Amino acid sequence: MDTINIKIDNKNFQVAEGTTILEAAKSVGVNIPTLCYMHLHHLNTTHKPTGCRMCVVEVAGRKNLVPACATECLPGMEIKNQSIRVLNSRKTVLELILSDHPTDCLICAKNGDCDLQSMAQEMGIRHLHYQGEQSHYIKDRSPAIKRDMDKCIGCGRCLTMCNDVQTVGALSAINRGFMSVVAPAFQMNLEESVCTYCGQCVAVCPTAALTEIDHTKTVIRHLADPSKTVIVQTAPAVRVALGEEFGYDPGTIVTGKMTAALKDLGFDYVFDTDFAADLTIMEEATELLDRLTRHLNGDTTVKLPLLTSCCPGWVSFFEHHFPDMKDIPSTARSPQQMFGSIAKTYLADKLGIKRKDMIVVSIMPCLAKKYECSRDEFATDGNPDVDFVLSTRELARLIKQAGIDFKSLEHADFDKPMGESSGAAVIFGSTGGVIEAAVRTAYEVFTNQKLHKVDFEQLRGMDWIRESTIDFNGTPIKIGIAHGLGNARKLLEEIREGKSLYHAIEIMACPGGCIGGGGQPLLHGDSNILLARQKAIYAEDKGKMIRKSHENPSVKKLYEEFLGSPMSKKAHELLHTQYFDKSNPMKITKD
Repeated sequence: MDTINIKIDNKNFQVAEGTTILEAAKSVGVNIPTLCYMHLHHLNTTHKPTGCRMCVVEVAGRKNLVPACATECLPGMEIKNQSIRVLNSRKTVLELILSDHPTDCLICAKNGDCDLQSMAQEMGIRHLHYQGEQSHYIKDRSPAIKRDMDKCIGCGRCLTMCNDVQTVGALSAINRGFMSVVAPAFQMNLEESVCTYCGQCVAVCPTAALTEIDHTKTVIRHLADPSKTVIVQTAPAVRVALGEEFGYDPGTIVTGKMTAALKDLGFDYVFDTDFAADLTIMEEATELLDRLTRHLNGDTTVKLPLLTSCCPGWVSFFEHHFPDMKDIPSTARSPQQMFGSIAKTYLADKLGIKRKDMIVVSIMPCLAKKYECSRDEFATDGNPDVDFVLSTRELARLIKQAGIDFKSLEHADFDKPMGESSGAAVIFGSTGGVIEAAVRTAYEVFTNQKLHKVDFEQLRGMDWIRESTIDFNGTPIKIGIAHGLGNARKLLEEIREGKSLYHAIEIMACPGGCIGGGGQPLLHGDSNILLARQKAIYAEDKGKMIRKSHENPSVKKLYEEFLGSPMSKKAHELLHTQYFDKSNPMKITKD
């Protein structure tokens, strides 16, 4: 790459030709503050609307200050980043932003993790010289995400994520001037919009304009209620990210410490969602083989490719945007919902507990899981299969709130019978993991031969759309994989146009899959964090004694004692679901 010479505050630097002043400054270790600019390495996406004007600098020969995020470096350019004029301008801009911002920082959900708060502290803002009318909007609470537009600074980061990356189109800029606001069309509530609750907008919001719905206080109340049996399940992606909130390097596996912390918090039983992931594979792989066998036998009515159904953000996406294809995805519920269904039937009966007296809590990397557990079809007589969902970030805050010294905890094991799992279940947390887990089981059932090499590395990676053909002993099975809803859209459009040749496709809503979920510790655009989490997922799989879902003895016992067989009538009643046409969010239709 060609380089050019520039000066920043009288220091000479060589930077890449074609870069902006902000990018060049970062590459040489010079800090230029910004609020609206966002470079997401893991998405190869840059958002630079030049709206906040916090990154302005002086350039020799130019009369006005220029935004560093949108001004390209030229050979010999002389830049002033620390002049009094620049510092005064930035401070004035920040005070103007703060003049239209609530000052409830002590009780704000983003207190201590707010970019605006941090910048005000760095610039020494202790008094606002500008007082005037403040914007006020109606608060919007959906099942998963809270919108408080009083705290919006108009940076537009959420718009880039929702519209350009995820292609959901739930948010847009509405009105002009002082009345401008980011909201769904016609300022409807999120719940009435096409929002999928993937939470990627929350992950990039620099303030508390967008936050997750927090069930922590309610969970604490139930933990203190002796009449309730409170059990908790933990998703595979949580254990490779939770440690980041306690100073561990990204990708550190903290499964044992996490389990110990949950027991210290007072949960009666601590289970692993991986158990239900193995259960999901039993159902989903059986469904895939049924469709595949009928297709190979000439049945032209079979719907292929089969689409995985573990991700509620993705499920919501196709219900809103591709309702004409809602008979293609697997009908298998997600591991979260399978766990809740079995917990409040099979486990409750074993423990002699009434359904209404069991509280099921999930620890998930995903905000869409909060929405998923609230869906009407996942309840019996108004009692939900899963009562509450806490994100990875919320669990970390709860552990800190309880005064638990996470690093000093001894490792603890999951409880049984719903804590035993295989390596196939662990890899559910990464893009490509669900379909690899399904292939491990489907291969042996289809070919009636032992699979000795269980690592299907051709299904792994971080490419946004991947494909591979797996040889089922002479029968080629074509697999597609996509993560990120914008990439999912491309595959779905191919299916709609009749151009898809896949037999099965795995789709996850978030970048990297669940490891990059909207409820995980924030990535701040660092792709190395995602890669470290993914590496840890596969390391935990490799260390498991059992690495195929159908070899999980607890799952085998569940079928023997309770369900009968995969896709049985009882299994279908408790472990499968249906999908709805939500193309018109105001009028949901059922089959």
